[in-house]
Amino acid sequence: MSEKCTYLSPEWAAEALKRLKSELPPEKMNNVSTSMSNIYKNCPDTKEHFLYIEAVNGAVTRVEVGEGEAPKAEFTISGDYEIFARISRAELSSQRALMTGKLKVRGNMAKALKLAAVADRLNKVLSQIPAVY
Repeated sequence: MSEKCTYLSPEWAAEALKRLKSELPPEKMNNVSTSMSNIYKNCPDTKEHFLYIEAVNGAVTRVEVGEGEAPKAEFTISGDYEIFARISRAELSSQRALMTGKLKVRGNMAKALKLAAVADRLNKVLSQIPAVY
């Protein structure tokens, strides 16, 4: 993919799924089965957006983006668009964003903290997608 796609667009989501499947084998994902819906507030277009990612036995099986109601997930993470964009560009770790209160998490906090390293691996892959934020 040579040209930039818009962050959180269907094209971006398709590229994200392709890259996550090819670059993160199940063992790098700790063979975990989980799902998360990131809820983006204060987006540039003033709408609320979501990014849903699902993994089964460590294999990323679904990446979905959209507006409005996000799919039900084990974890729901909400925060400002700019914070998520910084995480997706690998400028800020998800763990740091959580610990400093920039993101809010609903779900099992102990499991969320254990999965922080996996989330950072996901974000490292996402940060390599040429995108316009």
